[in-house]
Amino acid sequence: MSTSAPLPPPVSPSTGTPAPSPRGPFVLLNDEPVGESGADLLGVGRAARQLAGLLVASRASTPFTLAVDAGWGMGKSSLMRLVDAELAHAPEVHTVWYNAWTSQGADALEGLIKSVLMRFDRRVLRRALQRISERRALLRAVRAVTTVAAGPLGAAGLVDELWKTLSVNSQARNEMRGAIGELVQEWSQTDDLRPRRLLVVFIDDLDRCPEETVLAVCEAVKVYLDVPGLEFVIGCDRSALAPNGLLRDLSPAASAFMEKIFQTSYRIPVPDQQGVRAYIDWCARTVGIDQLLDERLTTMLAERSARNPRRIKRLVNGFVLEATLNPMWDDFAPEAVVRTLLLQYFYPDFYRMVAGAAGSGAGDVIAEFRTYREVRRLLRTPDPIPVAELPTVTRFLREHDLPEQDADGRDATLSRLERQLPSSFPEMVRDQEFTSLIDGLVALPRSEELLRRLREGAELPAAVEPEPAAYVQSLPTQAQPPAGAYGAMPAGAYGAMPPGAYGAVPAGRTAGPSADVAPLRYVRILWVDDHPRNNESLVNAFRAAGAVVRIAEDSAAADAALAVERPTLIVSDIERDGNPREGLEHLARLRRDGRYDGPFVFYAGRVTPERSAVAEELGAHLTSSGPEIERLVLRAAEAERPLH
Repeated sequence: MSTSAPLPPPVSPSTGTPAPSPRGPFVLLNDEPVGESGADLLGVGRAARQLAGLLVASRASTPFTLAVDAGWGMGKSSLMRLVDAELAHAPEVHTVWYNAWTSQGADALEGLIKSVLMRFDRRVLRRALQRISERRALLRAVRAVTTVAAGPLGAAGLVDELWKTLSVNSQARNEMRGAIGELVQEWSQTDDLRPRRLLVVFIDDLDRCPEETVLAVCEAVKVYLDVPGLEFVIGCDRSALAPNGLLRDLSPAASAFMEKIFQTSYRIPVPDQQGVRAYIDWCARTVGIDQLLDERLTTMLAERSARNPRRIKRLVNGFVLEATLNPMWDDFAPEAVVRTLLLQYFYPDFYRMVAGAAGSGAGDVIAEFRTYREVRRLLRTPDPIPVAELPTVTRFLREHDLPEQDADGRDATLSRLERQLPSSFPEMVRDQEFTSLIDGLVALPRSEELLRRLREGAELPAAVEPEPAAYVQSLPTQAQPPAGAYGAMPAGAYGAMPPGAYGAVPAGRTAGPSADVAPLRYVRILWVDDHPRNNESLVNAFRAAGAVVRIAEDSAAADAALAVERPTLIVSDIERDGNPREGLEHLARLRRDGRYDGPFVFYAGRVTPERSAVAEELGAHLTSSGPEIERLVLRAAEAERPLH
């Protein structure tokens, strides 16, 4: 279940002395499905036993197809493997596995049918080939009989010959189901076998395949292999195969056909809190970080990962790899790795502010949040603010351009304060897991040095993303995971655009050669930022896709560029030229003077209610998300691409 990766005691490169706390040896977890009951950590063994019992008891009801339905990483393959292990103890039940992801397009139909045929006895295959030969015209019969009589063939040779005979033309295809039905009947219903034989076919990863492969597999199951003696168990996310998912372009007739594939479904439930916590404890013990996860961190890991076992494994492995390979952590306790990466994974917007994202300001956002939490507590209490605490409140209000006393009372003061703070602060202050994460990070040895390095752009990996379904990658614009589920990566980590993200052609337009080669060739972006290096990854990606991107480091340079050429889109920071509102004021001047009325996007690490309201009044977007910038550029590209 794990791969050893021992870690020698680290030495601080700056001091030459051992690092602050002992490490390792750490190990990595693999991502293989559970294949035996002893490795079942989430209690799916009971469901596997019951499903296996139902499959065995239903052999007289064959053929039928059961879907094991769940999202990515929720244990479909593990459950199916455990069912397979249970079936090994049932009399006269045989199984075969077929991974649809390993096939492409129409080859999937041939691959699945051959996989099923390979499970039968050679004598049964030989007699089936002989029967088919006898029914064909003389020339075809001579060819088939000669092949059989030429010498003993193994099962693979017989299966190949059967496939050639059954798929030679459309007439032969029409006879395929009957021929396979006779073959299965002979295999399953011999006189001396009670109960009769049953073959259970497991098909995994169907929802990760392109549309052509899905349709080929379903055609094989429903048209050619829908015969007594066969049961199919298909692991897939049914929502991915819905009309608005992978198969969104099917005709009504094809959609009706897909509805007939599954007779019933078993939806894998989300693990309960107790089960997933036990799973996290096991993962942590196995990799060697169990001493670094307290009660709050374990709860956060469970809930913020949506109790998804695969996400949990990927996150835990991420901790180990980061602690092992990134020399930045040689000077810090391993717990610093865990808390920093949890902050990055689960609170990406806050992390971008911590790490000094574009437009986020130079202040310490963690100190600002913790002070806000204290000031909020004091403003919400009905009692007078203690004299000792009053300077903290006064100083914090002044820092955010607010009067020390508000005539409308403390509630009004707090409301005005929160309009100047990041929009996420009021929600995060009520999130006990988040506040515990932050407090624990600040309490670590040398936390000030750690936060300084993060603000200066320390190299950390991109946040762990859930693996998207194949149909998501093929959408016109890249779909994003739900908020809080790893949906955003740190600033500067967006340089690689998802495959196909720029390749979509709007309705009514015809794709030309440039649709694939330079999908943004008609887009001109003016990017205004006094720290252009913050945006290099996005800028380079847009240029690689064909866009013209001009950089202006202040408002005057932007005005000069606008005098020469009208851009498709302007992307701007907010804080520059020593003015925390310069971006907003610059756009107001452009709108007022009629110099630019097109799309405008503020890309700022700090999104506050006040900034959002002003941006909306000016007809602009405000975001701290790189993927959101990508979507807005794609929208601009669709508007600019000429009709053919």
